Amino acid sequence: MTKSLKANQLELGVCYYPEHWPEDLWENDYERMRELGFSYVRLAEFAWSIFEPEEGNFSFNFFDRAIDLAHKHGLKVILGTPTATPPAWLTHKYPEVLNVSQQGVQFQHGMRRHYNYNSKKYRELSARIVTKMAEHYHNHPAVVGWQIDNELNCEIDVFYSDADHESFRSWVKNKYGTLDKVNKAWGTTFWSQTYTSWDQIFLPRPTVNGSKNPHQLLDEKRFISDSAISYAKLQADLIRKFAPNHWITTNGMFNHLDNHRLTDELLDFFAYDSYPNFSKIFPDQGEKPLLDRKWSWNLSAVRSISNNFAIFEQQSGPGGWVDRIEQPSPLPGQIRLWTYQSVAHGADMILYFRWRTATFGSEIYWHGINDYHNQPNRRIAEIKEISQELMRIKEKIVGAKFKAEAAIVTDYDNQWDGETDKWYGPYIKQSEQEWFKAFQYNHIPVDALNFDENTNLSDLTNYKLLVYPHPAIMTDRKANLLKQYVEKGGKVVFGCRSGYKDVNGQPYMLPFPGVLRELVGVTVEDFTRVGEYQEIPEAEWATEIFQVNQFNEVLNNDNNTEILARYKNAYYENKPAAVKSQVGKGTTIYFGGVFTLDIANVILDELEISKTVESIELSEAVELAIREKDGVEYIFLLNYSDSSQTITFKEEWNELITKTKLNGTIEMKGFEVLILERRRK
Repeated sequence: MTKSLKANQLELGVCYYPEHWPEDLWENDYERMRELGFSYVRLAEFAWSIFEPEEGNFSFNFFDRAIDLAHKHGLKVILGTPTATPPAWLTHKYPEVLNVSQQGVQFQHGMRRHYNYNSKKYRELSARIVTKMAEHYHNHPAVVGWQIDNELNCEIDVFYSDADHESFRSWVKNKYGTLDKVNKAWGTTFWSQTYTSWDQIFLPRPTVNGSKNPHQLLDEKRFISDSAISYAKLQADLIRKFAPNHWITTNGMFNHLDNHRLTDELLDFFAYDSYPNFSKIFPDQGEKPLLDRKWSWNLSAVRSISNNFAIFEQQSGPGGWVDRIEQPSPLPGQIRLWTYQSVAHGADMILYFRWRTATFGSEIYWHGINDYHNQPNRRIAEIKEISQELMRIKEKIVGAKFKAEAAIVTDYDNQWDGETDKWYGPYIKQSEQEWFKAFQYNHIPVDALNFDENTNLSDLTNYKLLVYPHPAIMTDRKANLLKQYVEKGGKVVFGCRSGYKDVNGQPYMLPFPGVLRELVGVTVEDFTRVGEYQEIPEAEWATEIFQVNQFNEVLNNDNNTEILARYKNAYYENKPAAVKSQVGKGTTIYFGGVFTLDIANVILDELEISKTVESIELSEAVELAIREKDGVEYIFLLNYSDSSQTITFKEEWNELITKTKLNGTIEMKGFEVLILERRRK
């Protein structure tokens, strides 16, 4: 059950660092924030050395003045616990709190996120600063909520200090109970790795050729996630004890962290940091790249954690640190587009990063709303326009749920195991990306669905179609749950390398696709990775020819399955490449390859999954997303192109932002946003 941000209206705010600016700027800054319609200001997530300049010497005067002044101007304050940046006195006196590389090199003071979660001393000092802050600010009328730390597992997501090795040893002992069970789960009889004493167990360490035990590596990721959650719980419990009337969240969504469990167990809702122009610099988006539109997939993943969520850092300028200029400037109209992108996917609170670009430190090129000179610019004008628009519509949109009848299924086990297992790990991201393109370009809203051992049948039956690209790790329970879903009329699509591993990452002694065999109606007769200099195999599917690159499974179908595609070249010519099976009232498709946009499109046609709103004709450049509340649908149309796009309305629609009627054919300007309103029939 995902959490939700419970807000009365959709509100805007900004990240502000009063410690970076002369105090005589604060009042004017707050005045201008209010002029822009901001309600929230996020403070203090990196300010430990101000709250505790010396060990045990606490000072709140500085932030008291900053928070009191914010309150004077009607701003609500979100406080960050400052534990992402331990001060110099702390790391100098207690070097055991520092993180260590796998090679044993200790990371030093001078950056951020250089601590480890399992140091007893760091947990003690973190608990103390959080307690002091919560005690001090629990009754302040401006303070409404807390952000735990900042971007857990950002910068680095592996930890190898002595404290981590010791904690891992305890974690393994608690999980397995006996060394025999550890040895079985990790398959340690291979290469004489068998453990005969708990003292022999460490986190994975450097090896001769870099390879490590894959089952131990999977548990390593689980341990890191548990460590981060334990550290966050330490803080959440203290805040709830001393500030019970404040809400608690954290921001990010980084690797080796089960954000679903983190949120379910500790948070009131989840927050995310949205920087769509990161996608502008990624070279691996293949044909017809989504670019900044790819961030809609990230937001879909966030929505699987919290139905309605907050954006704690919404990109408002070009991004880069002092040692790298990473992102181009948002083009005129893109900040508005990205803001509505976040809103369309479920955000009910948006804080822009940052109020003013820093003039010192590592982020002097990570630009905010205001430039160094503090003079008017086009970004300020654009955000003012956004704020004025949202003032008119925010009470209608707030709390509305994203509406989708299809989902791309994900899970942490396969994500983490896939980091090591290159036979299928890279395929997961590629296939997710290509399927998301297919849904986007066909104007079919889609959810991300996290599938774990707590997932229930009702979580699946919300959808007509599930795409689960390459779930190598598959338990009997999950396979049976998928079977029940299909029997009730659901449709599931799988790709190659599905179903053949257990929860420890060990292959079943079963024909591929393992525990999914009965559901999909095939066995894998043969398989091969496509070599670099080999001719790329092709498959004929629905009278079309598709390349099936990277990996090929040769399928042996049961009598009750329908062959959808056959290979055209290679030694397995004319053998099945894809099959469809009827199970109860539903359908499965198993494809023995890695998905491309073209193959995803032909599967959508095969399953008769078409665009969601038939009465609107859109170009591929325009995203369609739907939020719904109280029987009213709000249909977001987002133009990611800098050029005009032709849209045809086959019936009259009410447009929410401009309060106009739309019918017939119109030209939608570059980066334009429309929100259509209709009562559900």
